[in-house]
Amino acid sequence: MQIKGKRVLVLGGWGLVGMAICRKLTEHEPACLIVTSLRQSESEEAVESLRKEYPHLNRETFHPSWGNIFLRTRWKDANFDDVLSDVDNRRGIIEDIYNELDSKILDNSALYSLLIETMPDIVIDCINTATAIAYKDIYSGVNGVTDELLKGNLTSSSVEKLMANLYIPQLIRHVQIFYRGLLDSKSSMYVKIGTSGTGGMGLNIPYTHSEERPSRVLLAKAAIGGAQSLLLFLMARTPDGPIVKEIKPTAAIAWKKIGYGPVRRGGKPIPLVDMKPHKAKTAEGMFRFDDTEGITDLGDEFKSAFIDTGENGIFSRGEFEAISSLGQMEMVTPEEIADSAVFEILGGNSGHDIVAGLDAFTLGPSYRGGMLRNKALEHIKLIEAQHGEESIAFELLGPPRLSKLLYEANLLKRSVGSIEKVIETKPHILAEMAVSIIEKDEKYRSQMLSIGLVVLMPDGKSYLRGKLVKIPVQRVETELEITKENINAWANEGWVDLRPENFERWQTLLKKIISQASSLSSDDTSSRNVYTTEYWNKFSTIDEGKIVGWIFEYEDKGWRFKR
Repeated sequence: MQIKGKRVLVLGGWGLVGMAICRKLTEHEPACLIVTSLRQSESEEAVESLRKEYPHLNRETFHPSWGNIFLRTRWKDANFDDVLSDVDNRRGIIEDIYNELDSKILDNSALYSLLIETMPDIVIDCINTATAIAYKDIYSGVNGVTDELLKGNLTSSSVEKLMANLYIPQLIRHVQIFYRGLLDSKSSMYVKIGTSGTGGMGLNIPYTHSEERPSRVLLAKAAIGGAQSLLLFLMARTPDGPIVKEIKPTAAIAWKKIGYGPVRRGGKPIPLVDMKPHKAKTAEGMFRFDDTEGITDLGDEFKSAFIDTGENGIFSRGEFEAISSLGQMEMVTPEEIADSAVFEILGGNSGHDIVAGLDAFTLGPSYRGGMLRNKALEHIKLIEAQHGEESIAFELLGPPRLSKLLYEANLLKRSVGSIEKVIETKPHILAEMAVSIIEKDEKYRSQMLSIGLVVLMPDGKSYLRGKLVKIPVQRVETELEITKENINAWANEGWVDLRPENFERWQTLLKKIISQASSLSSDDTSSRNVYTTEYWNKFSTIDEGKIVGWIFEYEDKGWRFKR
């Protein structure tokens, strides 16, 4: 797509790769370039730099934005540990991660609000999401909770902090919010600059974060980077959403600048300390981490020549020389990453979009699979006939809505036999016939209830259930209020609904099927159409699987467009 005249949002735009991408985008004259960073000073610095580099463009072309997009808007400028230390805030974070996604969570989200406020045509995400999530170090958190458990002084605070830091739930919620934000802001393209976690090296990476090689924390970063890629792969397979691409560098990315100054760890200068050789300690007994005897503070900071590699921090000459040498991480420049990203946005094929690579190399539906599917269906129908009972739903696949729809369609088939007769029969008669089947056929009824379905009777008040109930989902609550709204929601998602109004809805659906098939020209015998009158056996039967497949595609909008 064209970049000129478009609104572009660059997340992590102050960073090493982010600035290279901003410069490359600016060459194509976007109408608006929103540059974000964690801190206000960083985003404003990036914008001022771009304004100076491209003085021919209107200053208002560039807009700074800042804050932690993984938190609520009201916490976005606060330190995460400070937010987590407050009990109400901490529980709010847990709700945001673990509750079902709703409008409240979306409206509170800094990320969602940013997307809605800026309404970007193109979003380029240069934030190292894997680092942001995985370097909260869940392993230290687990050790702390375990220690408290053993000592018998486990606190709710420790458990809640552990819950707030779990990697996968955080990532899932982040992607969910991102997807909804992209849809609601009507963004056309999302490009992620991802990470492999190890700079392209394997499990033999010789530099890591602890005595383990490689460390669990480093592998957690790699795992989150991979998990996010697969979620983006799924996002790219979702119809009516934005185009999704990911560039995943697999080398050390360098560099932003070379200079001399304080060496910082965690954003803070490293204070210089010393221990005179004559004060050396004896290597026996216990090693105490808090033993500072003999250590003197020199009142100065560690300063040195350095090379700044952006998000990966600063390196000494020796460190940089070692990790970028041939056979190690080696090196790729941010400008090369920017070239690939912008080339992909413009419609080119850089060969580095891993979403396209996954599309190309995953194994999808096959001709053989399609042929043998028909054979399998014929075989299972023979077995059904031999045993005199139908195989409808087991509720092992999920969701419960699938089983509910299959059983309702089967009740219609057992009641009147064909699509045409369902439409001809009054809804209250269909309800009476369905109830009669449920009451008389104990085995049929028990199978339905045993797999977790609830049967809502025609009065809309009484219901049948088994020991297991799939809908409503039981979470912390041991009971839920039965209201008309709840009954309607539960019936839609997983209750076999015998109310006349539900059979009226079925009639509407089946009329749509007939209308769609009848509108197709009988003279068109090409491969163009699938749901023809022949597909539906001229509406003379009811095939539960076919009908529910159609409902999932046309009513629930759940269809694939990549094969």
